[in-house]
Amino acid sequence: MKKLLLYISLFIFQFSILGQNTLNNSKMDWWKEARFGMFIHWGLYSLPAGVWDEKEIPGIGEWIMLRGKIPTSDYQKLAAKFNPIQFNADAWVKLAKDSGMKYIIITSKHHDGFAMFKSKDAFNIVDATPFNRDPIADLAKACRKYKIKLGLYYSQAQDWNHAGGAAASGGHWDSAQNGSMDKYIDDVAVPQVKEILSAYNPAIIWWDTPIDMNKNRADRIASVIKSYPNLITNNRLGGGYEGDLETPEQYIPGTGIPGKNWESCMTMNNTWGFKSKDNAWKSTVVIIRNLIDIASKGGNYLLNVGPTAEGIIPQPSIERLLEVGKWMQKNGTAIYGTSASPFAYLPWGRCTQKGNLLYLHVFNWPTNGIIKLPLANNDIVDSYLLSDKKVSVNRSKAKDSKYIEIYLPLKAPDTIASIVVLRLKSKPILTILDPIPSLKKSATASSQKNDSTNPSLAFDGNGRKGWVAADTDKTGWITVDLGKPTSIGSISMTEAGMFDKFIKRFELQYKKDDKWIAIYEGKTIGAGYFKTFTPIISQEFRLNVLESTKAPQLKEIQLYFDE
Repeated sequence: MKKLLLYISLFIFQFSILGQNTLNNSKMDWWKEARFGMFIHWGLYSLPAGVWDEKEIPGIGEWIMLRGKIPTSDYQKLAAKFNPIQFNADAWVKLAKDSGMKYIIITSKHHDGFAMFKSKDAFNIVDATPFNRDPIADLAKACRKYKIKLGLYYSQAQDWNHAGGAAASGGHWDSAQNGSMDKYIDDVAVPQVKEILSAYNPAIIWWDTPIDMNKNRADRIASVIKSYPNLITNNRLGGGYEGDLETPEQYIPGTGIPGKNWESCMTMNNTWGFKSKDNAWKSTVVIIRNLIDIASKGGNYLLNVGPTAEGIIPQPSIERLLEVGKWMQKNGTAIYGTSASPFAYLPWGRCTQKGNLLYLHVFNWPTNGIIKLPLANNDIVDSYLLSDKKVSVNRSKAKDSKYIEIYLPLKAPDTIASIVVLRLKSKPILTILDPIPSLKKSATASSQKNDSTNPSLAFDGNGRKGWVAADTDKTGWITVDLGKPTSIGSISMTEAGMFDKFIKRFELQYKKDDKWIAIYEGKTIGAGYFKTFTPIISQEFRLNVLESTKAPQLKEIQLYFDE
């Protein structure tokens, strides 16, 4: 009987820590209210800042050790030079607060194996550097002061410094890295996870790159968190552990991830860790509209900063974050605690929802002063500008129309996104139930790599798998049949991965009288591609890839209804 009870308790424990990623899990309440957080990638890699032996190393800054195949003995010498005396935990957390962020996640240990906290393992910032301080402890204190939740990133699998740690892109390049991964899990990963949980009691543990993480290895790490029932974990532990949230990286899923908690993590330039030559900063407009887009699909926005080796957050990041903060001071009520839009697509902007309140985020202020909403409700109590509740907004609906027309002032209150509030008596009732007519429709393609990369996967709304052409192809096409002639006015696409931009030239086409006619020609797609065009009525649409550096592949394609 005791054995039976033990087996039952172990099953219940394992089921709970696997994480069901359900929207009704109470420990996620604060996280869903937050909607906006700061990611911080900071470590020894901030010192070379993308350059090694006077050569710029391609790729993201924090991967310089792997990309440059730097021997462990050489990389370890960076610790003696790492002295971020300008680090100010209070200033960092206050910046997050002033930017409208509600939580912080910082790299406690990245793939280079260097611990940014006091650890029994000697390769840590307190014992191996002249800085001789624990910045995670300082940040934990500042987070308590400003009422910001603290989360810790921990690389549980990839570790390029400790023997036995995993390595991507071809594996180890230094014999010092060779060893047993099971021993690495037992001697490094498990003890350090215990250390950060007991020392800092974080609200979130953010795993990453579960290379070679089988179930047995993941079980050993997962067992550590059993005493932390309120700890939020992501989906990257490996070994079948789903965690509490999905983590699309560097892109926003076209349809969100319905029924799941999810968080898009994105950089402000092209790299996570500081890279001195990367000045491709996103504009404040892009950042704010990303935040709105993500919230409108029910997700959180985890926006990254990469501090320098001196401990300074780059000035372009600070400037943009403070500008976002000013916008959030005026409009945050339309972001915090909101749920996904009832409308899958709105050509002029986005919508967030809070109970019977609809927040209409207008990106493209109409020249005729009218936006349309596919809403059947006759119980709209009030409509006004969020920026000035005294400015009421008129509305009307013709008997034969699918839309409520909303009449806006001639001038937009905000050039980035102006918000109109609709207060309803009941839940929204939509008049257009199929705004994404391509969703889950059948598709064909010029070729496919295998059965698990068939073209219909690009239209399933999942975003995890998609269409991949045969390995030998550098061109190809993918066609979707909508089932009936439909007016299409926009398209969203996501290529193979977060940094992949294999496709170099393509045409979007529609079929008319058995001929394919080009709607427009484009170049790169990458992650989070979106384009609006003059509406076309057709039953079949095709993406024709004219040039690609490798076999064309697309994780997600969606066409949006317009009339």
